[in-house]
Amino acid sequence: MIALGALSSCATLPAYKTAIADNKVSVPVSLFAQSNFQLIQPKNSYYNIGLKKEPDGTYTALLLKCTHADNQLTATGNGYKCSLHGSAFDSEGQVTNGPAERPLKKYTTQIINDQVIIILS
Repeated sequence: MIALGALSSCATLPAYKTAIADNKVSVPVSLFAQSNFQLIQPKNSYYNIGLKKEPDGTYTALLLKCTHADNQLTATGNGYKCSLHGSAFDSEGQVTNGPAERPLKKYTTQIINDQVIIILS
C-alpha cells in the first residue's frame, strides 16, 4: 500500500496533444474549466509547453526546455524542474535554482473564437 501511494505522487499531468499550423498552436479555452494550468504537447515537437491561465484572464505560455542543458522540464505545481542538473524555474519562467541562468522562453498568446492561440515564433 505504501508503494502505491508513492507511485501516485510521481504521476505526471496528462498533456493536451495538438498540431502546429502556421507556427501556431491552438488550445480550447474550455480546457481551463477545471484547472488554471495545462500541459500542451505540440505534434512533432520534443518539448511541451506549460500554459497557465492568469487571474486577469490572460494566458502565459512557456517552453518547458531547460535553458541550461536543453532538457525537458517537469511541472512541479509551483514551477518547473529539470531532472538533469536540478535547475528550477518559477511559474513565470524565472530561474529559482541553477545551474540555469536564463529564464524560460515565453510565447505570445491571444484568444480567438474560444481558442488560446500560442504563437511559436
